[in-house]
Amino acid sequence: MTSVPTVTLNNGVEIPQLGFGVFQVPDQETTAAVTAALRAGYRSIDTAAIYGNEAGVGRALADAGLPRDELFVTTKVWNADQGYDSTLRAFDASSAKLGLDHVDLYLIHWPAPGRDRYLDTWRAIERLVADGRVRAAGVSNFQPPHLRRLLDHGSLVPAVNQIELHPALQQAELRALHAELGIATEAWSPLAQGAVLREDAIVSIARRHGRSSAQVLLRWHVQLGNIVIPKSVTPARIRENIDVFDFTLSDDEMAAVAALDRGLRTGPDPDTTN
Repeated sequence: MTSVPTVTLNNGVEIPQLGFGVFQVPDQETTAAVTAALRAGYRSIDTAAIYGNEAGVGRALADAGLPRDELFVTTKVWNADQGYDSTLRAFDASSAKLGLDHVDLYLIHWPAPGRDRYLDTWRAIERLVADGRVRAAGVSNFQPPHLRRLLDHGSLVPAVNQIELHPALQQAELRALHAELGIATEAWSPLAQGAVLREDAIVSIARRHGRSSAQVLLRWHVQLGNIVIPKSVTPARIRENIDVFDFTLSDDEMAAVAALDRGLRTGPDPDTTN
């Protein structure tokens, strides 16, 4: 089993720095994919209500028979379920599908500013934390104004903000705010959906280390201190993606990757997604 380092969140909970994401994996394929990931050494699994595959994750977790305290499970409340009572109901539905009495990290999936319900949603998640049903509370796709408003009205500082983050979209301002506030940065779409895998700088670094371009990008994230959740349904690639802890990028190589920033979003804009 590959040994994955952990990141200690602002409430003392530890999360594996590299986990396994199941975005866009159909439920019927999710069980096999998560099973392959657990066999490869992953212990952190990231899903969401809107993915429609929480039940598939739950089947894999049950079949694996691993101790619950070895697993770190993240799920998210969807935009249409935001609000105090509806978030509590959504959490009940998610935990039932996962087959778990608690989740390790529960996120507001998007700020959905047009709905303007994320403050009430956050109050519900704070209650779930107080009740012991959620170990760590976080957000996803929150921009600086959303975070500051949440901090002005909430009692908990989010443990995590899960954002689109990769060499072509490095989010320097947002990462700096996270560091200031003690919020861990978690990267979704860490490989930019393949958009930077063939960049000359990445290919050259990969060749130098005898690694794949994907491994170079994941190593870049790790060295920046990001939490990262690559997705794949291919067992060989699942194994490859976690095998990034036995080599190191030099300062010059890190700088070469950093030079690829061009503000490229592969996903929706958080300011307009509702």
